[in-house]
Amino acid sequence: MTDKRRYRYGKRRKKQKRKNLLLLCLFIMGLAAGVLFGEKEKTGRGQDDISEYGSLSTETENGLNAETDLKTETVESLEVHFIDVGQGDSVLIKCGENAMLIDAGDNSKGTAVQLYLTKQGVSKLDYIIGTHPDADHIGGLDVIITKFDCDKVIMPEVERDTAAYRDVVMAMEYKGYKNTPPVSGETYQLGEAAFTIIAPNRDYGEDYNNASVGILLCHGENRFIFTGDAESEAEEDMLSNGIDLRADVMKAGHHGSSSSGSDSFLDAVNPRYVIISCGQGNSYGHPHAELLNSLRKRGIQVFRTDEQGSIAVTSDGKNLSFNCAPSETWRSGREEEQ
Repeated sequence: MTDKRRYRYGKRRKKQKRKNLLLLCLFIMGLAAGVLFGEKEKTGRGQDDISEYGSLSTETENGLNAETDLKTETVESLEVHFIDVGQGDSVLIKCGENAMLIDAGDNSKGTAVQLYLTKQGVSKLDYIIGTHPDADHIGGLDVIITKFDCDKVIMPEVERDTAAYRDVVMAMEYKGYKNTPPVSGETYQLGEAAFTIIAPNRDYGEDYNNASVGILLCHGENRFIFTGDAESEAEEDMLSNGIDLRADVMKAGHHGSSSSGSDSFLDAVNPRYVIISCGQGNSYGHPHAELLNSLRKRGIQVFRTDEQGSIAVTSDGKNLSFNCAPSETWRSGREEEQ
């Protein structure tokens, strides 16, 4: 190869190197641009990408970013157990780790109620309410007070010269408990639920039924009302105390007697469901046809311990579920006697 040809060849090689270097630079720039573009495509809207929980949808190796992933607020479930104690009342209310009991049936039911509470995992009670000093409501409370520690006992300031009442008083003295008289309008917390005293609203003397402690229990959007054996006179006083008595679930007053559940009271409460606690074939004819007819014409669904045993209602703060279907008999206790 001559010197002239070597010169031309070397010149071409230098041009080719410059060209290759230029192509390499363009390739690297394109690759970088592609990476950036790909990252933008991967994140979609970048910082604007918000998840359904209101947090940035960034993830760690475990799938969640502890600092940015928010959870929706949850509500502890509420359970209301209308315990079958025959001709009497007993209601267990649980919300998370908290529990309360309203009444405990008659003297023969104390141990049965104790076992029911234990089976439901209850070892301590936040509240015990003895609605009034009739034996079919407080008869079993002496056993409950003795066997379970309790933060507060609520009973009306009426006394009765009966063995059942004396046994409760002695059990409270044994545990060192003092009664907390009910004051209408006062509210107490039970976990994420709360209840307000709605009765009694005045002194009824020795009219023990109308002296019953009544409460309105609220859990999220769901409301329950309990009135013991309060009759129409006490119901009228509840309507006048300024408390909103609307409820989804109502325990029928006085075991479904015609002396309770007046039209004005049912109109104010406007329940979707009514629970009747009474004994099968009881001598009082509970529930009475008058109340059943009032409930039926209003389209209210009825549950009965005399037909269905213990009835449990669960609330998630919005919805309600039952452990059984509503009764469809609409049969009064008086019809069962015949």
